[in-house]
Amino acid sequence: MGLSFLAEMQVALSEYLTGTSRFQNINKMITFNAAWKEEAYECLRTLMVHMRDIEASDIDFGGPGSNGKIWYRVYGTKAPSDKVPSFTQDEITAILLSILSDDQKVMLFNNKNVDISLGLILKEGERPNRFRGDIYYESNTLVANFRRVNQELFKLEQLDFPDIINKRFNLNFEKSGLFLVTGITGSGKSSTLDSIIDMNNKKNHAHIIIIGNPIEYVHKSIKSIVRHREIGEDVLSFQEGTIQALRQDPDIIVVGEMRDPGTIATVLEATDSGHKVFSTLHTSSAVDSLHRIVAEFPPIEQERVRFRLADTLKIIISQKLVPDKHGKLVMVKEILSVDSSVQAAIRNKNIGEIYQMITEGKRKGMISMEQELFTNFKKGIIAKDVTMNYANNKKRMKHLLTYSA
Repeated sequence: MGLSFLAEMQVALSEYLTGTSRFQNINKMITFNAAWKEEAYECLRTLMVHMRDIEASDIDFGGPGSNGKIWYRVYGTKAPSDKVPSFTQDEITAILLSILSDDQKVMLFNNKNVDISLGLILKEGERPNRFRGDIYYESNTLVANFRRVNQELFKLEQLDFPDIINKRFNLNFEKSGLFLVTGITGSGKSSTLDSIIDMNNKKNHAHIIIIGNPIEYVHKSIKSIVRHREIGEDVLSFQEGTIQALRQDPDIIVVGEMRDPGTIATVLEATDSGHKVFSTLHTSSAVDSLHRIVAEFPPIEQERVRFRLADTLKIIISQKLVPDKHGKLVMVKEILSVDSSVQAAIRNKNIGEIYQMITEGKRKGMISMEQELFTNFKKGIIAKDVTMNYANNKKRMKHLLTYSA
């Protein structure tokens, strides 16, 4: 089952027209034919309904890499589906362009990529389901990935952080500092951040500013006033958004990602000025996160950055989603809670010593990734090979499995 107007659309398209020129011609057709645009939009909605039905986290389609199929990631495994229709590349182009604003189309054609947030009503009477989308070029065709944003937030207590860590997340108990949630793409960083925001929103009278690319979950102001600022729509960059936030009387600033030296420096400045800042990094451990932040700066600046980091950093959560014995995913995490010993190690360029501090810091709410994996293995939640595959420190993991049996 394809788009009913495919034949008519292709008659109007020269077979020699390719790439952006072809996309722009298809865009003109669906822009001036509301019925075509609506049908293309409905096709995407059908794909998203199936995505929710099978509990997929992601959908990928378009381009030669998709081999003409629609791919879904279900509990960590990405595979093509035979339960939904396939589409030609021109149909994929029409579907994707049907959801973009004029500004987003310009950005896509100029940059060969655009990040978007999307709200779709999948069932009548429901509130819109939210998706984070990335539309990009592959071999001069349009391709997309969409990630489904959970409709319901996890309560912070469900994430099984120690009480002492939950208390540090709470604005009422700790007013300032840098709190990082790290992990690879798809490790649940955004969900964890949203749970922390939700807790503060329900417990504290405050002003929370969220800077996202794009905005995923939209929080309704409860006790706190919550502002959502999307990159490209409301603000130009994470760095600009953070600088502007300092003039907007915030209590908590959420920076979607610290992806460049400018943003990192601005985040450190925000925490220096007495604000509580939450952000993310694409790193797999607390020690890697510290090395990554320092290494983003030229050598001449690194000592200053280490000292600022030692003064402002409060907590690093490094998390992974790993397969359990029932074919689903379970979150495992490493927790670094900064104390005077950790601060001294950062200042004195002894970051490598911090891993041992984490393994010995249970009383302070700390745990290493290897300890967390081993605990889940002993509880019968994950298999032995999973503990080794997902460990950061294979030698330490092997030691735990060998001598703690």
